[in-house]
Amino acid sequence: MELPVYSLKGEVVDQMQLSESVFGLPFNGAVVHQAMTRQLANRRQGTAATKARSEVKGSTRKLYAQKHTGRARRGNVKSPLLRGGGVVFGPNPRTYRQAMPKKMRRLALKCLLSAKVREGNMRLVQELDFEEARTRYMVATLSSLGSDSSVLILTDRSTPAVVKSAANLPRVKVLPSALVNVLDLLSHEMLIATVPAIRNIEQIWGE
Repeated sequence: MELPVYSLKGEVVDQMQLSESVFGLPFNGAVVHQAMTRQLANRRQGTAATKARSEVKGSTRKLYAQKHTGRARRGNVKSPLLRGGGVVFGPNPRTYRQAMPKKMRRLALKCLLSAKVREGNMRLVQELDFEEARTRYMVATLSSLGSDSSVLILTDRSTPAVVKSAANLPRVKVLPSALVNVLDLLSHEMLIATVPAIRNIEQIWGE
């Protein structure tokens, strides 16, 4: 499997052979969905908390007599039926984390990378770095590569100038290739990666 390699001006300068074990797999919707659900669940803090009637601050004095008042029976001010009282069956701190086998996580990632290649939504560039951080540099690069939608850019290392150049573009995200994940691949239509970033991905997630 070969893909053209572009310059920052959008000209084809080379061809790159891709690993079939990473970029040539059929799509497995069930595994991808499970990986996405797991990542969303693991982002939840689980810190929401309420107080039950035994934890609410207040007197335990009975508000008025049980009988002969013509009113409903009342205990103390901490009753869940009263304003400021405890909460019945409210949330408590908990963990939402989900486990998923390592092989399934790797398969989900490779399925999405393969889908990007198969659908023609992947562009390879030789190198991607700017002398200084300028939004217009990033806009010009994306335009020359034919990208007019949401874009995920993968680099082989941290590139502050590229990250800052994309900071004001709402549908563009820059990541080191080692941090590529299922949710970002699903959230962005176009994938732009440097040649060293692709080699890094094949080394980490390949056979």
